[in-house]
Amino acid sequence: MSLPTQRLPAGWAGPAADALAGRVVLVAGACGGLGAATARAAARAGATVVVCGKRKRQLEQLYDAMLAEDLPEPVIHPLDLEAATPRDYEALADGLQRDLGRLDGIVHAAASFAGLTPLSMHKPDAWLRTLHVNVSAPFALTQACLPLLAAAPDSAVVFVLDDPARVSRAHWGAYGVSKAALERFAEILHEEHDEGALRVHALLPAPMRTALRRMAYFGEDTMQLPVPDATAAAAVWLLGAQGAAARGAVLDLRAA
Repeated sequence: MSLPTQRLPAGWAGPAADALAGRVVLVAGACGGLGAATARAAARAGATVVVCGKRKRQLEQLYDAMLAEDLPEPVIHPLDLEAATPRDYEALADGLQRDLGRLDGIVHAAASFAGLTPLSMHKPDAWLRTLHVNVSAPFALTQACLPLLAAAPDSAVVFVLDDPARVSRAHWGAYGVSKAALERFAEILHEEHDEGALRVHALLPAPMRTALRRMAYFGEDTMQLPVPDATAAAAVWLLGAQGAAARGAVLDLRAA
């Protein structure tokens, strides 16, 4: 891992109810476990949340669930990161500017994982899909939104990583490569924005109960793992003003 690491403040009990008040936050991959949890956590902290993912029906279900919790109404923006073009990302940024007038944060929670496979058996199309969704799509989405983020008084981009000691082992294939590339992208973006309103962060979750975890650790009882809520709360901490303490670093949520 090339980025420095940070921990949450000692005794931190979760984000305040107004930690993101007045902010607009885009969650990419909101159809997944971590993405949905992050959308809820950001809304609880007062943000207007734009939920982005390729499955419109799941986004609508998340919308309904958030309203049922009396959370602020989210904005649905279906977007298939595998098929999206630069024009699609530009249209998303233009829509945010037109309809909401600002953007204060992005959480890149989307991930493509085709399962553990030796490189000799890795299907080329699966390799290309994983690298595209996990690296190229975050680049294109972030680039399209940079003018909005730079115009905000305090903004943050959060990239979700995975344990490098694990995903650099045999059979992790394109997913392992993509997470290393994503960290390097975060490092370069930070170097280009190490001063000013825009902050760059990386987030390294502890093991949690997600569909990706079940695919990768099929011999593990993932029901014994915590749901992604704690990781989502940490993402909210990064998005808010307090996250400035972890600027340009990996917020490591694994056990010390």
